[in-house]
Parts: sequence; structure tokens; C-alpha cells
Amino acid sequence: MDEVELPRVLEQLWGVEGRSRPGPKPAFHISDIARAAVRLADAGGLGAVSMSKVAAELGFTTMSLYRYIDAKDDLYVVMVEHAFGVPPELDPEQDWRARITTWAEAFRDGLRAHPWVLQIPVYEPPLSPNQLTWLESALHAFDGTPLPPQDRLSAMLLVNIYVRGTTQLTANMATDPDEAREADRQYVERLAHLATPDRFPGIAAAFGQLPPDDTDEFRFGLNTVLDGIQAGIDRIR
Repeated sequence: MDEVELPRVLEQLWGVEGRSRPGPKPAFHISDIARAAVRLADAGGLGAVSMSKVAAELGFTTMSLYRYIDAKDDLYVVMVEHAFGVPPELDPEQDWRARITTWAEAFRDGLRAHPWVLQIPVYEPPLSPNQLTWLESALHAFDGTPLPPQDRLSAMLLVNIYVRGTTQLTANMATDPDEAREADRQYVERLAHLATPDRFPGIAAAFGQLPPDDTDEFRFGLNTVLDGIQAGIDRIR
């Protein structure tokens, strides 16, 4: 079998021997770059991250950073790898729904902690160590079901898309609970004034009170997704 050539950023993340580069011995590890970039993104969003700013955060020149990172897209790879870390331990004694729910909530919490992740373009499936570990964990959540491997992957992607989508909807809203609650109250008040029952009866009925806790909203949607997966499992059985 021919040897597979990996991008340099993956060689470093996987700790495999890669192409040697001329120059002095590396002064820091790629994980140091990841931590610096994540600090910048957590403080100021993805727009606050640049090769020059990361280099300055580390106390090095921009050119020296290119000895580790070939391009900004590679910087994004190491940022996501560091930000998410490893997935939660899934209890093998629980059923598949409980396991994938644990996984989905941990994924949501990771996105909430680092909302800039949602702004990073996704051009290809994950290949970094932690990201593949997250993928493997989600697939194992379906152990004990009759779903074949490809269907497990499709089910995982469905949950992934749901989590990313719901988190994206709230990513730009106030993060302070009191501010978020006040924004909800103000929205419902204005909506009640504009969407009168005689003209918009469906909206008036749905928004007749403050929205429930967002955790309840997340669980409702997730359970609906899982109900669909369960229906697929039942058809196989």
C-alpha cells in the first residue's frame, strides 16, 4: 500500500514524523499555538484571530509562526482540536438514547463555550485526533441497536446538524441569563402587540407566555430527532 501523505498540521497533531524544516529547533509546540489562538477567539471572536496576533500572543514574529502553521485554515484546525478536547465518557449501561443525549449536550456545551467554532467553514470531515474521537464516541452511542455502520453515521450527522443549528440560532444572543430573560420578555411583549389573535392566531397561541428554559427547548428538539432515529430502528427490527 502506498504511503498516505498528510498535511503538516495533521502530522503534528498526530505526532508522526513529517517533513523536516530548515532552521533552529522549534521553540514551542503546536498546542501552544492552539491555546494562544483560542484565548484570542474566546475574548474577541474569530475575527480577533490572525497569524500576526497569535504570534504576538506567543512573543514571536509572524514569520516564525509559519514554521509550524502553513495557513490560517490550519490554524483553525488546531484551534478546534484544542477547544473541544475529548468527548465525555458514555455509560455502556445506558440505552442508546441516553448515550447520544450525553454526547449531544457535551457538544452543545463546547459550542456555547467557544461560539466562534460555528464561524469556521467546514470543507471536509474531521481528521484530527480529538475530532475523530468525538466521531467514534457518537458512533458507539448506537451500540446495541440494529443500525448498520452507515446508518449510525447518518444518525450521528443528524444529531450533529441539530446541535449546530440550534446553537447557531442563539450564538449572537445575550450570554448573561438576566439579559437573555429580559430580551425574551421584551420580544414576547412586542410580539403580543403586533401579532394579534385575530390576525395571527397560531403565533399568538405559541408565544402567549415567556419561552421555556432553553435547556427544555433543546431537549424537546433533540428528543424529536431521536424519535425519528428510533422509528428507523423499529423498521429494521
